[in-house]
Amino acid sequence: MGSDSNQAQARINALLDENSFVELQSLVTSRSTDFNLDAKKEPSDGVIIGHGLVDGTLVFVFSQNADVLGGTIGEMHAKKILSVYDMALKVGAPVIGFIDCGGVRLQESFDALEALGSVIERAADVKGVIPQLMCVAGNCGGGLSVLPSLADFTFMVDGASLYINSPDTIKGNDTDTSSAKFQFNEAGTVDVCGSLAEVVSSMRQVISMIPNDIVEASDDLNRAAEGLEGKLTDAAAVATELADNRQFIELKAGFAKEMVTGLMKLDGVTIGVVGNREVDGEAYLSAIGCEKAADFVDLCDMYEIPVLSITNVTAFKACQCQEKRLPRALAQMTQRFVDASVPKLNLITKQAYGTPYVLMNSKALGADLVYAFDSTSVGAMEASKAAKILADNGTDAASIEKSYAELQDSALTAAAHGHIDRIVSMADARKYIIAGFEMFF
Repeated sequence: MGSDSNQAQARINALLDENSFVELQSLVTSRSTDFNLDAKKEPSDGVIIGHGLVDGTLVFVFSQNADVLGGTIGEMHAKKILSVYDMALKVGAPVIGFIDCGGVRLQESFDALEALGSVIERAADVKGVIPQLMCVAGNCGGGLSVLPSLADFTFMVDGASLYINSPDTIKGNDTDTSSAKFQFNEAGTVDVCGSLAEVVSSMRQVISMIPNDIVEASDDLNRAAEGLEGKLTDAAAVATELADNRQFIELKAGFAKEMVTGLMKLDGVTIGVVGNREVDGEAYLSAIGCEKAADFVDLCDMYEIPVLSITNVTAFKACQCQEKRLPRALAQMTQRFVDASVPKLNLITKQAYGTPYVLMNSKALGADLVYAFDSTSVGAMEASKAAKILADNGTDAASIEKSYAELQDSALTAAAHGHIDRIVSMADARKYIIAGFEMFF
């Protein structure tokens, strides 16, 4: 992605509140004189740093400038980025990075490698302590690609490049594996991609959710949820209807579409959403979907964000690949749900069958509250399938199916057995979910 001399600054200006940016260490230059570097010294050493505001929230920012020494990382370049982390850590503010880098500075060799390592170490060290948002705005290759992967939220501008190995060095490769499209849809590395304006808008929305400060809600606490009957197959649509002012930001929407993850406010409180989405009419758990959910629940637990699971699941995805990966992924998701110490509420919307339901934040796994609609089907198996197994020779399978549906395939039965805490109407879902979370505050 090409850069002009003002692009690094323009990215900062696009993100921050107008006239709020204060640049720091603008006169820092490289200390190295090898390979005539001293003749090329320019202020900033290829990275602009400072602090500013996003809707009044203090943030610390660095933005690499590819027009100064290619935006490459050297000793002083890295020290500037480390100072951003140091300042942010002292006040508990988010760190935001715009990455546009030509890699390690070859003229500084081992010093540059150590410099890159020090930045990666710092990002890993503060993970879960202060929020990190990274935007791949230009080139990000090799070991530097670890930095956006360590971030809590990763964004990518169309036309930028994110890769370990350059696509043209991969034998037999015919795909641009460095593109935003690939990283968003196939790799699952990126939460949001698009134009700079679209990405910056999403970054501002995420920053408004974290840190998890309770704000005065502008939406009616008792507002009725409308039209949920037609949205039960998609947790993102349900979450949007429930959220304050119907604002829900879905993260990693292009990857593992059968699992929804995202953030919203409920009565002014940030809530993390993990839910199911039917794909081609099927509601299933997949390996990549479970890994996506596990990572997100872990993120919510680190930043003390309560979790709402929106459950509509009937099966495990079936193929040879899933048999290899799904058990470990299920274990990973289960462990995150069980270990999370934040309030956890489960809303069962349409169907909840078998072990897949149990693993989606059920009462058995430690959900604090479980709600369901009276139309929800809950049980070990769909009645039609159970009837085929239970029917003996000469037994009327249709009769068994009818009895099973009435006795063992109902949210009312599950509630009677203590597995569901409350049956709620769709219109009242928002009100009761807010009340449930408020109980824990």
